[in-house]
Amino acid sequence: MKKILLSVLVLVFVTSCKVKSYKNKNQKNVFADYVDPFIGTGGHGHTYPGATVPFGMLQVSPDNGISSWDWCSGYHYSDSIVSGFSHLHLSGTGIGDLADILFMPTNKKVDLTTKTTSRDQLPYKSSYSHANEKSIPGYYQVFLKDPKINVELTSSQRTAYHKYTFAKNDKQSVVIDLGFAINWDKALKTGITIEDQYTISGYRYSTGWAKNQKVFFVAVFSKPIKESVLTADKQIVNTKKTDGENTAAQLFFDAGNSDELLLKVALSSVSVANAKENLDDEKANFKTVKSQASSIWNSALSKIEIETPIDSLKTIFYTALYHAQVAPVTYSDKNGQFRKENDEIATANNYTAYSTLSLWDTFRAENPLLTLLAPDKTSDIVNSMLAYYDTKKILPVWTLYANETNTMTGYHSIPVIVDAYLKGVRGFDAEKAFSAMKTTMMQDERGLNFYKKYGYIPYNLLDESVTITLEYAYDDWCVAQMAKALGKNEDYQFFLKRSQAYQYLFDPKTGFMRGKSEDGKSWNEPFDPKHSNHREHTDYTEGNAWQHSWFVPHNVENFVSLHGGNEIFTKRLEQLFTESSEITGNNVSADISGLIGQYAHGNEPSHHIAYMFNHAGQPWRTQYWVRHILDTQYNTTPNGLSGNEDCGQMSAWYIFSSMGLYPMNPASAEYEIGSPIFEKATINLEGGKKFVIEAENVSDKNFYIQSATLNGADFNQTAISHQQILKGGVLHFVMGAQPNKNWGIKK
Repeated sequence: MKKILLSVLVLVFVTSCKVKSYKNKNQKNVFADYVDPFIGTGGHGHTYPGATVPFGMLQVSPDNGISSWDWCSGYHYSDSIVSGFSHLHLSGTGIGDLADILFMPTNKKVDLTTKTTSRDQLPYKSSYSHANEKSIPGYYQVFLKDPKINVELTSSQRTAYHKYTFAKNDKQSVVIDLGFAINWDKALKTGITIEDQYTISGYRYSTGWAKNQKVFFVAVFSKPIKESVLTADKQIVNTKKTDGENTAAQLFFDAGNSDELLLKVALSSVSVANAKENLDDEKANFKTVKSQASSIWNSALSKIEIETPIDSLKTIFYTALYHAQVAPVTYSDKNGQFRKENDEIATANNYTAYSTLSLWDTFRAENPLLTLLAPDKTSDIVNSMLAYYDTKKILPVWTLYANETNTMTGYHSIPVIVDAYLKGVRGFDAEKAFSAMKTTMMQDERGLNFYKKYGYIPYNLLDESVTITLEYAYDDWCVAQMAKALGKNEDYQFFLKRSQAYQYLFDPKTGFMRGKSEDGKSWNEPFDPKHSNHREHTDYTEGNAWQHSWFVPHNVENFVSLHGGNEIFTKRLEQLFTESSEITGNNVSADISGLIGQYAHGNEPSHHIAYMFNHAGQPWRTQYWVRHILDTQYNTTPNGLSGNEDCGQMSAWYIFSSMGLYPMNPASAEYEIGSPIFEKATINLEGGKKFVIEAENVSDKNFYIQSATLNGADFNQTAISHQQILKGGVLHFVMGAQPNKNWGIKK
């Protein structure tokens, strides 16, 4: 009997080991299961649901065909018409461009000579239903109702894969429309060549947000082309090659024994030859690439492991981590070549060149997140910006397909570089980077001439003067920190002094940063801190005085003293969140969204503000408001973002804040402590180290920090350094329902 009992126990033990092993093995592949790429495709999120890999060159995704602000990505969840599937898309921007190289399957011959002024006139459009639509990381599927074709898309780093499944015995055809354009984009010159019975190639030159965009492509089909119709500027041409402002083609295929048609597409900014080189080899197929894309995403998403019993929080978090890794995008070809705005062909030696750098947004938390999770990408981004500097002799503001769009204020490539260097990221020429930063901040463009002359920008000489002055002051502080790190004391002192420019614009009577005249005395009157006028005849960028008066992340202590001390400062800061949400004016910026009082989480200038209580003796107010923002500004629906995603920034705020950290001053190499929302978050660092954040007793009511330890030692401060995190270890919080007003207070 004992032997039988022993045998049973052994069997149970072995079985339980196998079950445990199996469970752990599969645990590595659950991260992507929590991602919902449809989050942010509704409301003002401006994300796309299509297929891409982390920082991939291609984003193959559906285009509804509408030109409107909420269709900046080409897609909005409120729509039910698809015009086709193009290969370049923007994630969460406030301006629309791209949607280049459109393919659309159909089951009938269409008239490509019809002149169209809206998508309603497109002969190949189709309706669809969200009930027959699916999106997961690296894969997208939709059923086209009208031609009854199932479309599946996936992608590798530089090749997109399409799989079309037609109804039995239906005509199998694909339309390629290079004249298709939405939002700011307009085709200038395009061309299509049928190279052989399986291959087409071509190019598309366009202008828009990116003024000089050149895209070359090659597409290879799984079946031979049995018939083709080519058009140039709405006229049929009887050749295998066509060029014009607006070219299109319809290709027909023999159904044979298969209802499936597959194709793969590669692009290049340089040439068709480079596009062919970017194309994956013949061994790669849809099934394997889809599987690889899923695996790549699981690996990218596993960099942070969270533990919570609330599945919706996992969905919000891992979707945020997904969105934080779709931009910037790979721009250089396999051979390293890429096209610059001036049409010079450069070569990225020992790095990958990146484009879609939304720096006004991403310098705040997205770039610091990449510095933490993907330092190799960070050094490549810095090298990409320095390559831009080689041409322009000025650092970039907002680059799209290597074009300077000059969108938004400041020169926030500077904090990105300094953040990287001070956190130990190398792989770029630090002396060259400093020279680029110094040269940029000493030139005269974009109001720097006034900034240098007056110490601030007078409101009567340039619109958005307050925002621009505050951001230049911060950029100056960043240059000073880099100078200090490189032992350049004279430069350090110069830029440190200039970084106090915010003091000129502070009005102690009202507590706001205000537009000041060039006489250095008079304010811009009349003054209404709730007034917004979008991008013209205003002192503030996409906001008002309530939202823009807090941007002094580099010297909060001095900023507090300007207000008259902690008590006055925290009272005004609290009022920001409790004031009525009325915005006045006849041309209110649509970017003012996600309002909590006058705090606008839907736009980036508000993102650091809740953490400022930490510097004014009331860290429990930071904990309260951060948790309130986490709970109210993100959800699992398509409307789950309260404003534009902006290439990862909206998501990066959530990623950091939900773990209990935030880079309030992005280039300080420190993170503010907020209010962790998860029981446990593990950051898997380079070199195999782990940094674990635990929140004991955390719940929807227990969001106040009672006490904390770091690696077992008492931790009673409201910031932690990047270097402390890189060492690995455990930061343990004990949470409660009432604030501990002694924790984190400097004695």
